[in-house]
Amino acid sequence: MATQSWAAGGLITIIVTDPANPYWLTEGQVAKATAEQLGYTANVGAHKGDTNTESTLIDTAITNKSVAIILDPANADGSIGAVKKAVAAGIPVLLVNAEINQEGLAKAQLVSNNAQGAALGAQQWVEAIGDKGNYAELFGNPADNNAATRSNGYETVLSQYPDLKKVAKEVANWDRTQGFQKMQSMFQAHPDIVGVISGNDEMALGAIAALKEAGKLAQVKVGGFDGSPDAVAAVKSGEMQYTVLQPVAAFAAEAVKQADSVIRTGKTGAASEKAAFRLRSHH
Repeated sequence: MATQSWAAGGLITIIVTDPANPYWLTEGQVAKATAEQLGYTANVGAHKGDTNTESTLIDTAITNKSVAIILDPANADGSIGAVKKAVAAGIPVLLVNAEINQEGLAKAQLVSNNAQGAALGAQQWVEAIGDKGNYAELFGNPADNNAATRSNGYETVLSQYPDLKKVAKEVANWDRTQGFQKMQSMFQAHPDIVGVISGNDEMALGAIAALKEAGKLAQVKVGGFDGSPDAVAAVKSGEMQYTVLQPVAAFAAEAVKQADSVIRTGKTGAASEKAAFRLRSHH
């Protein structure tokens, strides 16, 4: 593709969590395509939640003289050092999907409005299961603030229904296999549950697979979060009650556009470092 005459060009390094998850796959693909449309070269790496891998990928980005780094951070606290290192090397860093617990380092932190999305999801979930019964929760990766934000968002809504009782809560780290395993153990301990509320689609899909295997999916209603293609298909087939659609493509593209603006003008063009994108539910 021809570069525009004003384009600074150069390499934009994109670092996502794990492209095995369709959500992060989309994030990386959209960011790369947007960078190439704007006349840059781009590569996508993955840290898989490991801060050492993330640090090595940042070192490589610095060595390769990247003109910007788009990062989905591994750890709200643990990624601060990696961002500082890039900033010290004079490379603007724009964060997508997850945040770090320090402002003023990244040029932008573009995330979903997870509290709003969780409230939407919880309302949808109550509609599906009713206002009484025992339920379980699958919690994401504790190193990602989105996990607690979503869980607290669910709690805000569900605590209004005194006859809904959370009898189990397990960490499944956003992962389908862990969702499957944790669902099996939770169901063995609490065979009377009527619903599972999940921090993301992958954990929810794992839970659905475990419930299907046990012949209990008709009894237990499961809700997700992300709007991944598999989840949307599961909603359509009636296996999942709903998913919350995260505009991952929108903020991946926006991060690259803001990076381009920083490279050309020194400013993102946005009013503040943090931006939250509205979510909607699919049910």
